[in-house]
Amino acid sequence: MKRRDFVARTALGTAGLSVANANMLYPSKSRTINIGVIGTGDRGGGLIPIINKIEGLKVTACCDILPFRLQSAMAKVEGEAKAYSDYKALLNDKNVDAVLIATPFSEHSQIALDALDAGKHAYCEKTMVKGYDAIKNLVARASESKNIFQTGHQYHSSRLYVHIVDLIKDGKIGKISAIECQWNRNGNWRRPVPSPELERAINWRMYREFSGGLLAELCSHQLDFCNWVLDAVPTKVVGDGGIDYWKDGRETFDNVHMIYTYPNGVRAKFTCLTSNSKDDYQIKVLGDKGTITMDYNKAWFYPEKKEKSRELGEVDGVSGATVKWDQEKGIPIEVGHLDPSKQALLDFRESILTSTEPKSNVMSGANAAICVQMGLDALYTGKVIHWKEGLVH
Repeated sequence: MKRRDFVARTALGTAGLSVANANMLYPSKSRTINIGVIGTGDRGGGLIPIINKIEGLKVTACCDILPFRLQSAMAKVEGEAKAYSDYKALLNDKNVDAVLIATPFSEHSQIALDALDAGKHAYCEKTMVKGYDAIKNLVARASESKNIFQTGHQYHSSRLYVHIVDLIKDGKIGKISAIECQWNRNGNWRRPVPSPELERAINWRMYREFSGGLLAELCSHQLDFCNWVLDAVPTKVVGDGGIDYWKDGRETFDNVHMIYTYPNGVRAKFTCLTSNSKDDYQIKVLGDKGTITMDYNKAWFYPEKKEKSRELGEVDGVSGATVKWDQEKGIPIEVGHLDPSKQALLDFRESILTSTEPKSNVMSGANAAICVQMGLDALYTGKVIHWKEGLVH
């Protein structure tokens, strides 16, 4: 059974599983799911306090090769947990039901494969894995696994983003013309290093051996959204960038500018800077009836001129007020939603408890990872890179 064709399974309906084994694989809703965090840097360590606040999830193990990071993570855990310097020892811990993989990008692939082989559910941070072969191998392994595999594109879990995708697919902005994405920051992205030999272990994002740079660490979230809202993958990509501001020995670019071409002529543009933070994170989906603009946790609809008078002319029959307009950004799209990282972890728990395919699964993760690798190839070769047919299925 391929994961993308999988809709729902019950523990007792899983072929070849005894009742006892089924109960171990898909615990009852009253059971706490024990999480092992592999990689306790900024992301892994930052998610521990969020896990602490989610009923039914508990951090029972942490792993990192850097002792000071492991110590910091253990101090954040509520209750007892075991500390490991070797992730394989953590995977052998029978008390661990699931793992959160938040290591450097280059390490995701082997750890994810080993986690599935060890019978653990896996939440693998974005970008899923590095390189075409690694993507293909993980898709194959996860597709045959009886365990849940979720990719950490947390905006796929955001109820605001889910609502926006539904609005767009229902025709709110008409026919999509283009998508414009940016994620701009003003900082060197560098972490302090207590000893020179730890430079690459701590600042791995700076080095091509370990990292996909800005494309993998930031743009991948927006690439995942574009694939999702367009229900498609790009046919080709061109890009440019360089190390033009931070002259500090890094190998990954400090600015990138990409154009991905999707079927039906939709172009999705991506800009990521590290020397100017104007407007920070933003996605604009432009259509012939209007535009929807999003930031981290808010969104607005801006109708085209021919639609604008009708939108603003609508009157609330109760209050007599016209449609709310927000600082020329447009009409706010107001949806109750949680922090996307917390919602993604809640969704992970629910997928394990109900044996249902995650919203951000191995296939959506693979497609975003392919987009990232295509973009890196375009940046580093200066060529137009086309989608590789048959890579995943």
